[in-house]
Amino acid sequence: MSEYLILIYENEAAWEGADAETAGKMMAAHNIFGEQNGAKLRGGNALHPTSSATSLRHDSSGKLVVTDGAFAETKEALGGYYVIEAADLDEAIAIAAQVPASFGGVEVRPIRVFD
Repeated sequence: MSEYLILIYENEAAWEGADAETAGKMMAAHNIFGEQNGAKLRGGNALHPTSSATSLRHDSSGKLVVTDGAFAETKEALGGYYVIEAADLDEAIAIAAQVPASFGGVEVRPIRVFD
């Protein structure tokens, strides 16, 4: 078995503008996803908005520069993730296809193992 990371990218403005009913439906859908895939889940979390991010980069002289906010401004931002265990990429995709992402989409990436 291998581990895969399912990255959930969604439009933060859509989330901010969602009414309580819509937000409740999305949370219920994530709970259902967890119940249906609990044996394959290894972890996962929702993230605060990109406005709460702090980015660290080294400038050309090697000095560390710390800035408020996400490094890149995009329409869809990383809003959460799941770590899953799957036999192969096909199974990982089948699991990822069940992740609720009404305001965006998901990305599946294998987790690299270093020996």
